Amino acid sequence: MPRAPNSQSYEIHIQIMRASFTLSSLGLIILLCCQSSLLADTPWKGKPSQWNGFQRYDFQLDEVPCHVVVPKRAAKGRPWVWRARFPSFHAEADLLLIEQGFHVAHIDTSGMLGSPKAMEHWDSFYEFLTKEHGLSPKPALEAVSRGGLFAYRWAARNPHRVACIYADTPVCDFKSWPLGKGTGLGDQKIWKRLLSEYALTHEQALAYKENPIDVLAPIAAAGIPLLHIISLNDEVVPPTENSFILAERYRKLGGKIDFIEVEKGTEKSKGHHFTHPNPNRVAAFIAGHTQ
Repeated sequence: MPRAPNSQSYEIHIQIMRASFTLSSLGLIILLCCQSSLLADTPWKGKPSQWNGFQRYDFQLDEVPCHVVVPKRAAKGRPWVWRARFPSFHAEADLLLIEQGFHVAHIDTSGMLGSPKAMEHWDSFYEFLTKEHGLSPKPALEAVSRGGLFAYRWAARNPHRVACIYADTPVCDFKSWPLGKGTGLGDQKIWKRLLSEYALTHEQALAYKENPIDVLAPIAAAGIPLLHIISLNDEVVPPTENSFILAERYRKLGGKIDFIEVEKGTEKSKGHHFTHPNPNRVAAFIAGHTQ
């Protein structure tokens, strides 16, 4: 009959197994750290230029123009801001964040108005920045005006990939803009383009249920915090038809949304544009939810 091991030899065997497991785990950690370091050191390709004293690189991905502004020293976790539209508008908070080590990125799918085709390009851009350059898997989304169509629709498809959303006078329902079905001014030329991009008839668009105000459930379930800045006299993207409806529905779903309200936008812009009153609050909101 085989002899049972004594307690001393059994204890030695267990210690050897534990040591082996620890070394294997340590090796895996070192390997992952090395891979992350290599991604962080991957040089940016494209046309270099300067943006407010920081390096900017312009390139194309899937034949779509893109750019990334790179901090002098990336913050821990390599956080980044993803500008959905109008990347130079109200960029004061972006500059504050770059100084803190954030990257700021943009893919120019503006004419696609948040359509399914635009979402495919966004998926490719996300994969490129996170896998090729090691940026954080959960960026902050910034959505200016029609950028709301992009940011909210992508976040609903990828709630596990979004840290927070900051929206500046965002379009939350394309029946408000560009259609102008309510009190807003609308833009019939862009409305026709939207129908083409989404491959919808006018009647189908009226019944469409994937506007930002319609796709909030997965965003709320993921606990993604929202911050909107709005102009109360905005005639282009009226908050009563956009941000206020979104906020009411989001809160009913258990989500958290805050507002920065501006009494009057400029007369020239029909109330849609204004001097940003508090970029520090925006930068603190984004930094607080991404780092």
